Amino acid sequence: MSSKKTPSVKKFATKAKPAAKKAAPKAKVAKAAPAKILPRHPKARVAEGHGSKAALAKAIAPLLARTDEDTDALEVRLKKSSNAQLIRLQRATQTLKAKYGNREKLIAAIGEAQRKGKDKDYLSKLDTYSLPQLLDLAAASARA
Repeated sequence: MSSKKTPSVKKFATKAKPAAKKAAPKAKVAKAAPAKILPRHPKARVAEGHGSKAALAKAIAPLLARTDEDTDALEVRLKKSSNAQLIRLQRATQTLKAKYGNREKLIAAIGEAQRKGKDKDYLSKLDTYSLPQLLDLAAASARA
């Protein structure tokens, strides 16, 4: 059994709220030109930075090639690799150029850091490693 509800009447009068104060208007600051938003996916990053996958492969092949490896054959293999892989290898080549100059200097720096600079067998074994592996070894040798 439900009873019929009657509207309630408030016995107390509600007080009118005072008007909220408005903050002083802020002076408009001239905005700088918005930063250029770069694409996030690898294909667009390769296309924007180098034009095509083939151009990027051609640019990084000479730096990645070992002394006994043909750069043209490496370039053909790099054209078949993924865009993300090419971007990662490009970052490795930029680090190589900035810190060491070339692959031979990097190998020599690793040998000196590990106190094996005169060990020809060790240095020839390092020459068989890929560039990212050599950069990891150099970073680990610098920490030690």
